[in-house]
Amino acid sequence: MAPLLEVHNVHVYYGRIQALRGVSLEVHEGEIVALIGANGAGKTTLLRAISGLLYPREGDIRFQGRSIRGLFPEQIVALGISHVPERRQLFTTMSVLDNLILGAYYRYRQGEDRAAIRDDLEMVFSTFPILKERQQQRAGTLSGGQQQMLAIGRALMARPRLLLLDEPSLGLAPLLVRELFRVIAHLRDRGMTVLLVEQNARAALRVADRGYVLDTGSIALSGTAQSLADNAEVQRTYLGQLRQAM
Repeated sequence: MAPLLEVHNVHVYYGRIQALRGVSLEVHEGEIVALIGANGAGKTTLLRAISGLLYPREGDIRFQGRSIRGLFPEQIVALGISHVPERRQLFTTMSVLDNLILGAYYRYRQGEDRAAIRDDLEMVFSTFPILKERQQQRAGTLSGGQQQMLAIGRALMARPRLLLLDEPSLGLAPLLVRELFRVIAHLRDRGMTVLLVEQNARAALRVADRGYVLDTGSIALSGTAQSLADNAEVQRTYLGQLRQAM
C-alpha cells in the first residue's frame, strides 16, 4: 500500500541558509512516526514545508498520492492535514469553544452538515473533558497543558487524516507529558495518523511505531521506534541527556 505521506528529496532554504538537505521520509496510514533531533536540526522546518507554510526549493511532498508542493496552507488543510504548531498559537482572547469552532472553519465554508461538526466537537470534549468544562473560558487563561489540549482539539476539528504535532510536550510537567502521550496513542488507536516532532526523544519513541533522526537538515537514521531506542548512538545523543518523561 502506498504511503499516506511521502516526502522526497526535499530542500528548504531560509534566504541563503539551507535548512533541509534532501530529506525523504514516509508515513503510512494509522501509524505514529516520530521525528527526533537536536534543536535547529530542521524538524519544525519540515512540518512547515508539509503544511504549506514554507516552499521547498527542490523535491516533492505527496499526500494520498498527490503532490501538495506549492499548495496554500488552507488547501492542504482541506485535503486532510492539520498542523499543531510549536507553542500552540491559539487565539488567546477568544473562548475555548470559539477556538475549537475555528478549527472547523473550512468545513463550515464548504457547507458541511452542522450535525457532523457537532459530533466532532463532542469527540474533542470526550478526549479532553477539561475543555468541555472550560469551553467559555478565554484560551489565554488556561494552563500550559490545557492550552496544548486545545491546540490539538482545534486541529482535530478539521477532521484530518494526518496530524502534524510540533513539540507537544514543550514546557509541560512530567505528569502532563505522560497524559498527553497517552492521548496521542489513543488517537492512533482510533485510526489517526500522526507525524510527531518531539525534543523529548524518549517519550516520542515509546509511543511511536517508527522514527527518523534528523541531523543538521538531513535524515541520519531511520527504523522502528524500538530499533532507534536500542541504537547506541541515539541513546548517547538523544536519550541519555533527556529526563524520563513516561
